[in-house]
Amino acid sequence: MSQAETITPTAPAEAPDTGEALLKVSNIEVIYNSVILVLKGVSLAVPKGGITALLGGNGAGKTTTLKSISNLLRSERGEVTKGQIMYRGEQIYGLSPSELVKRGVVQVMEGRHCFEHLTVEENLLTGSYTRGASRGEIDADLNMVYDYFPRLKERRRSQAGYTSGGEQQMVAIGRALMARPEMILLDEPSMGLAPQLVEQIFEIVKSLNENEGLTFLLAEQNTNVALRYSHYGYILESGRVVMDGPAKDLRENPDVKEFYLGMSDEGRKSFRDVRSYRRRKRWLS
Repeated sequence: MSQAETITPTAPAEAPDTGEALLKVSNIEVIYNSVILVLKGVSLAVPKGGITALLGGNGAGKTTTLKSISNLLRSERGEVTKGQIMYRGEQIYGLSPSELVKRGVVQVMEGRHCFEHLTVEENLLTGSYTRGASRGEIDADLNMVYDYFPRLKERRRSQAGYTSGGEQQMVAIGRALMARPEMILLDEPSMGLAPQLVEQIFEIVKSLNENEGLTFLLAEQNTNVALRYSHYGYILESGRVVMDGPAKDLRENPDVKEFYLGMSDEGRKSFRDVRSYRRRKRWLS
């Protein structure tokens, strides 16, 4: 892999930390099947202790960006062909996903991917297998997960395949917590969930960030809720970053309001009007 030029993205202004970058992605390009260019020079920084959002529509490159970081591309015939991915100042591209988990980076996949034949508690316990922790430590972590997700304690003996979509999303996040990560890559946590459950999931993410010091990089199509809970955001279009900034600034940006929040200066617009891209040339140029 060729070495990229050094890029220093702007650190999030609202992060509850000093702004130290835990993860830096610099000018990466990703190609699938040796011919399909998916990411085109994506750069971003995730500060320690922050919640950073990757925003954009379906096919914008959010999931590919997360899989580039967690090194899950090769299973889909994808490859990072340019750029750098640095975690704690060290290049991590090329490490196995299991090695990344041991370093503290865990991805929660889109679609939950629970082990349907196992119980809720058995699913949670699978997250601790890479740690070599004692039974007492595992029990303490299990109780911590149940404190954040009391519904899972009620359903702990239920087969995961028979739980609701919201409960399965809780299982997926809880399983990641059992690995005692420093950073969680969270892919589309709102997908397929009712609005009330979406709020509940994001409230838990906020609590984990504030109480446990967990760093989050989350990919989300629901721009409205993501910008309310994140500190900083990057908007992707067609495999490249077209805008970034503190979440509060993005919420007030007229282009973001029009293209992603369904609002303009004149008020709410229809989806067809919003996607007219009247301003798109201006912000992509």
